[in-house]
Amino acid sequence: MHRKWFVLALSILLVCGMVLAGCGGKDSGTKVKVGEVTRSIFYAPQYVALEKGFFKEEGLDVELQTTFGGDKTMTALLSGAIDVALVGSETSIYVYQQGAEDPVINFGQLTQTDGTFLMARDVQGEFDWEMLKGSVFLGQRKGGMPQMAGEFTLRKQGIDPHKDLELIQNIEFANIASAFASGTGEYVQLFEPQASIFEKEGKGKVVASFGVESGNLPYTVFMTKESFIGKNKDTVQKFTNALYKAQQWVDSHTPEDIADAILPYFKDTERDIVVSSVKRYKEQGTYATDPILDEQEWNNLLDVMEQAGELKERVSPDKIVDNRYAEQAKQDGK
Repeated sequence: MHRKWFVLALSILLVCGMVLAGCGGKDSGTKVKVGEVTRSIFYAPQYVALEKGFFKEEGLDVELQTTFGGDKTMTALLSGAIDVALVGSETSIYVYQQGAEDPVINFGQLTQTDGTFLMARDVQGEFDWEMLKGSVFLGQRKGGMPQMAGEFTLRKQGIDPHKDLELIQNIEFANIASAFASGTGEYVQLFEPQASIFEKEGKGKVVASFGVESGNLPYTVFMTKESFIGKNKDTVQKFTNALYKAQQWVDSHTPEDIADAILPYFKDTERDIVVSSVKRYKEQGTYATDPILDEQEWNNLLDVMEQAGELKERVSPDKIVDNRYAEQAKQDGK
């Protein structure tokens, strides 16, 4: 009899233990699925927010996936496969131009310049933009920010990208670097760390920065559907708080410190390449120091899109930009 009671009591304890393990203990936080348009050192503050636990401090469990390309990232967001997208602001304008009932809202800016660099396969002597005329230029996807900002810069330098260059635009974003490495093109637009890797391997030389030349833009922004914000205001605020903490951390630390923090996201990249990439971005002011998307940056974006022929009408920022969460994060973070 005693044995039966002992077995019964032990069974109850085991069941209770399993229930408590499943329901109690440390809460993993509110799940937020984030899709990044590519994996790049360009997005260092995002990885810092993950690695330094800033999202967790805000009670969020952020699940990051790479969606490879602005069109694919926006499709994932609109379909509900992800909650938040890290992608160029131009994608939210495209959705708005199509008359979406549930527009995509920009709520937290991550980068404030173009993140690409002009790489030349073989440049003799000092670089001059005139050298590009008549060359084979390996470009980016039509309508994407890298291509539009690149064309904007080329026109500023007196180069018509569609008349003065042999422009190649039929290569998938993820394959552009390998295409250049295999011999396609004399010039290419590359993000870091690929630019630094190719320099180290002797495959080309960085001769200019599109980020410096095209000016400040809301180049990469965290955004989500208006309906998601309506149902998850607290989550969006916490997310933006974590972003601001990471931005401040990046602003106040050395390229070496930042590289060490984000290395887990670039396991196949040598540390010195990561340091070099971060240094380039920091020196040209690429990383935004707060999540606020200001009107001047927005208007510069519209100018870039208008010149590229991708803008039906100028969209006022109050239509698809919501700075309330960024402003609150900055105020609370003082």
